[in-house]
Amino acid sequence: MSEPASHLIDVRIAELGDWRGKTLARMRALIHEAVPEVIEEWKWRGVPVWSFAGILCTGETYKAVVKLTFAKGASLDDPAKLFNASLEGNTRRAIDIREGETIDAEAFKTLLRAAAELNHAGRAAKTARKA
Repeated sequence: MSEPASHLIDVRIAELGDWRGKTLARMRALIHEAVPEVIEEWKWRGVPVWSFAGILCTGETYKAVVKLTFAKGASLDDPAKLFNASLEGNTRRAIDIREGETIDAEAFKTLLRAAAELNHAGRAAKTARKA
């Protein structure tokens, strides 16, 4: 049996051992605060994924950034202008966080709640169409 996703994410954070691990841990905590029912998954050979009625966002780590990619980000209002990467597509949007940067925690949680509501509404509409 494979390891639970939450454990694999814990291991990834510990392995990073630098600002990226601290940043990913902070963002993970904010995700859980925003959407307490969130499900942690481990996909695509090592990408942390947070879901609620579908994927909310992924948490990838690169040398220079921690990238939080929102699966349906293009459909979300972003009044705080947190999205700063993957802006050219029609579906996803991402937040790149560099060393020393922090993002507005309340604005981030608002974005996550909106993503969860969008996923939930989409799932409800799909269920209604089937009925």
